[in-house]
Amino acid sequence: MKKFDLAAAKQKAYRLLSMRPHSEKELAKKLRDKGFPEAVIKEALEKLHDLKYLDDASFAMQQARNLAVNRLWGDRRISDSLREKGIAAGLIAQAIAAARQELPQDEAVTILIRKKTDRTDRKTKQRIFASLMRRGFPTGLILSKLGH
Repeated sequence: MKKFDLAAAKQKAYRLLSMRPHSEKELAKKLRDKGFPEAVIKEALEKLHDLKYLDDASFAMQQARNLAVNRLWGDRRISDSLREKGIAAGLIAQAIAAARQELPQDEAVTILIRKKTDRTDRKTKQRIFASLMRRGFPTGLILSKLGH
C-alpha cells in the first residue's frame, strides 16, 4: 500500500475526527501538512461528506454554542474563531444566532461581571471591562452592564 493513497488519507481523517470535530478547511490543511496530494485530499473529504462525518454547518453550530454558552465569548470573538477555521460568513451568522437563542450576549456579560465582582471599585471595573473586551463583547453593552 502506497503511503499517500486514499485509504491512508481517510484513516488519518477518521483519527483526527475521532479526537474532536473539524471544519473542512482544518481537515484539509492537516492532511496537506501530512503530505497527502490534493487529489487524494479532495476525494477523502468527499467521502467524509457522503458519510456525514464532515459538515461545516453542524460544526459551526456546535462550536458557536460551546463558545457562547460554555466559554462565555462575545459574538465578535466567536465569529473570528469560526472564520479562522474556514467557516463561511453565512454559516457563522446562523450559528451565532442559534447560540444566542440559548444565552443572549447581555446575559453572558451579566454572568461574567457577577463572576468577577466582589467589589465595585474603579480598578476592578477597568479590569472587568478589559476582560470582556478581549472576549469580544461590544463596548456599549459592557458599559451599560457595568453601570456607566
